[in-house]
Amino acid sequence: MSGHSKWATIKRKKGAADAKRGQMFTKLAREIQLAARGGADPNFNFRLRLAVDKAKAENMPKDNIDRAIKRGAGLDPDAGQLEEVTYEGYGPHGVALYIQVVTDNKNRTVGELRRALTKANGALGESGSVAWLFDQKGLISLEIGPKDQDKVFELALEAGAEDVQFGDGYAEIWTAPSDLQAVRQAVLDAKHKITDADTRMIAKTQVSLSPAESLQVLNLIEHIEELDDVVQVDSNLELSEEALAQLG
Repeated sequence: MSGHSKWATIKRKKGAADAKRGQMFTKLAREIQLAARGGADPNFNFRLRLAVDKAKAENMPKDNIDRAIKRGAGLDPDAGQLEEVTYEGYGPHGVALYIQVVTDNKNRTVGELRRALTKANGALGESGSVAWLFDQKGLISLEIGPKDQDKVFELALEAGAEDVQFGDGYAEIWTAPSDLQAVRQAVLDAKHKITDADTRMIAKTQVSLSPAESLQVLNLIEHIEELDDVVQVDSNLELSEEALAQLG
């Protein structure tokens, strides 16, 4: 399960250009808009709080955030209807892909996904074709110093986390989805800097490929994530340090 934080950091650095930041804001606004259907107050809507925190971490302007909340909460009569949809498929070398999108046009989304997968020797699958390979988990990523590991480990487990993994300058705390809110709050109360907190689909078993093969899959996932409607892509690829280094 490790390596998500390092890859997220690589993608953030690569997405620093203005054009990509504008695209990122569009994606974040859609997430906020969808989450706001459950209530416009982040203090009483945990999903919205996570979406807003993610947007703030990417320096999304407050006006954009407020506008997206109003649209999702039904306070903007001109807002279009968004739908949350999941697609499943395979990338090169048989790697399973679980793709979450927010779209106002499913036909457009399916066409874009099919083109991207076909070009990379992958394919869309039927509903349920790969979902059984994954479990949903909560993931909290945070920046830590070299002396923080023991404290973070104890804090996370006491708060209800299932596992804690460490990399160079970061920690990944894994939880049951129902425990994500409580563990996140415990980390915040301890004054640690959270870089991301959300649910992820985590493969029960992972596929190990060569660095070159892994790079093919990671490039496909990166391309899919750049599509306007795509919110998140999870796979059963083992993220090796060698492949991540080449991608960066």
